[in-house]
Amino acid sequence: MSLPTRDTRPAAIGWGHSFDPASGSGGMLVETINTVRDHGGDTRTLRLYGQEVNLTTSAIARMNLFLHDIEDFRIVRGDTLRSPGLRQADGHISTFDVVVANPPFSLQNWGAETWAADTRSFCGVPPAKNADFAWVQHMIASMDKKTGRVGVVMPHGVLFRGGAEARIRQCLIEQDQLEAVIGLPGNLFYSTSIPACLLIFRSVKAKERRKHVLFVDGSARFEKNRNQNNLADDDVQAILDAYTTGDDPDGDGGVQVRLVPFAEIDGNGFDLNIGRYLKTTAADTIDLPTALLAYEEARAARLTSEKALFERLSAAGIADLGTSDE
Repeated sequence: MSLPTRDTRPAAIGWGHSFDPASGSGGMLVETINTVRDHGGDTRTLRLYGQEVNLTTSAIARMNLFLHDIEDFRIVRGDTLRSPGLRQADGHISTFDVVVANPPFSLQNWGAETWAADTRSFCGVPPAKNADFAWVQHMIASMDKKTGRVGVVMPHGVLFRGGAEARIRQCLIEQDQLEAVIGLPGNLFYSTSIPACLLIFRSVKAKERRKHVLFVDGSARFEKNRNQNNLADDDVQAILDAYTTGDDPDGDGGVQVRLVPFAEIDGNGFDLNIGRYLKTTAADTIDLPTALLAYEEARAARLTSEKALFERLSAAGIADLGTSDE
């Protein structure tokens, strides 16, 4: 099954050609099918694509889509970040109307050594020990330049971590394709109990949202279960309504929402921590890897400052006090 050429793409903006670069067993793509059906759409108009590194899991994804009566799909096996498997005839990666994924958080050993020369690193090379922004940049590069939308699940650390990630984050904001940051409750996903967020990108934002980022805090909307929290249908709808309209759908603060101008984000050093812009609890919880990274960065900065201080004291003839023994 070959990838359709661009002139076969649906004329109307819709789900059309949808792609999951970390497709696993096809769960996100199946939800795409369900969403179209729930809204009275014709699933025969869907063209679904995915890439998955695991052979067995990619086979399950193919079977999953087949069992949901989807015939026009393509799931390729391979490492998306090292070797994207869906390409156009000229070698460039294929683009899609909708790109959705829940990639593995903070993936290590992901192939950073090759990204300096990769066109997907248009905002910079992410840290070798953290692939979060590699996934984000790959998905944006896979987004159609006119109709494209991206929805990606990420840990909160991508909103505020420093170093190379801070530079990439600033670049992405300045390109004005980041439409929304949506905070979710903790313990929603099987793979991790930490709270996550959704980053929503659009190739062309609505006029009223340009030079702004919409912040939505849906962390209070969930059903608490014994082993895992759950978003009920009304919780999902409330968060969706807040994203769509830019207002709290219930008017009671259950879902906080605010459209924030770039100037304010710039004033915060392009930090997207939801707590800077909304009174929220979700952003107060930091995953352990992020906390450890922040600690190491702060510790290194302190040791550097101590060394500079002691060198000045020594140069001034003050007795050598030594440096920290850490």
